[in-house]
Amino acid sequence: MEDEVDRLVAAWRRERPDLDVEPLEVLSRVSRLARHLDRARRIAFSEHNLEPWEFDVLTSLRRAGAPYQLSPGQLLTQTLVTSGTMTNRIDRLTKKNLVERLPDPSDRRGVLVRLTAEGRDKADQSLAGLLAQERAILSELSRHQRGELASLLRQLTAPFDNIPG
Repeated sequence: MEDEVDRLVAAWRRERPDLDVEPLEVLSRVSRLARHLDRARRIAFSEHNLEPWEFDVLTSLRRAGAPYQLSPGQLLTQTLVTSGTMTNRIDRLTKKNLVERLPDPSDRRGVLVRLTAEGRDKADQSLAGLLAQERAILSELSRHQRGELASLLRQLTAPFDNIPG
């Protein structure tokens, strides 16, 4: 079965036979798949009236376990955004009654961000929708193939995820 990347690679091999375009065979597919995943995620989230960034914050809090709260700094680490961006996101989620700010009992100047009951329900429902979308995307692969692919992708992503600072 031929895909768009096969056509792209063939064209580059014809036009630039002096270059080794083999990396395109893997990474162009990863890039195209990322765009398809982004589209599927946006659909899954829109069914729950969420933006992708809202899903990221809500599910970070949900994964934290009861009482489903984190400091803004912990949320920064998990969602890879700046402090100003996180403040804006927390403000917007607070207005939607999906999170609340609480004083941090261990730091008089600090705050904790906690999921509301509505936020927890929204996180749970949107995660279920996302998993259904992603299961459909992976349906062409056997369980063994999915495991093998996950392992290979881990080898590529781990060095990026473990860069200090």
